This record gives sequence, C-alpha cells and structure tokens, in this order.
Amino acid sequence: MIIAEVETKADYTLRVVSLGGVVGAFDVKPYLQFEAFYPLKNLAEFEKVSNGGYFVEWDCGVDLSADTIEAKMQKVGSLSQAIKE
Repeated sequence: MIIAEVETKADYTLRVVSLGGVVGAFDVKPYLQFEAFYPLKNLAEFEKVSNGGYFVEWDCGVDLSADTIEAKMQKVGSLSQAIKE
C-alpha cells in the first residue's frame, strides 16, 4: 500500500487514504505503551504527522510502515464510495 493522505484524529487514530482509494482508520493507542511512542501521548506531538508514502512519521522520529498500517487498519470505505454519496 502507498499512503496518499494521512490525518490525525483527537482519539489517537489516523484517517488513512491509500493511493488506490481505500479509506481506513488506524488506532495508534496500542502503540503508546512502547517507550519509542511515549512522545505521541502529547496530542500536540501526535498531530505532527507527515506522510512518506510507504510510511508515516512524526517530528519526534517515530514512524509506522504502510504495511503495518494496512494490516491493522479498519477499512471504512473508499474514495469512489465517498464521491457517490
């Protein structure tokens, strides 16, 4: 999967749109228990996400691969469905 768009939500989830148009929600909360992810417990830091296409990365250096996101995200639709609605 290649990530086309990523957006943070206040509940520590990411709204992810793949290049193929799949829209999903990825829950980051389970990762916050790991020391490397501690900086993201601060919502202001969590919101500083950037899209690397094959990964997402935060200013603090934490990253998640597109493969991990694809494997664990809850698919909520597609861009083609959103356009039809």
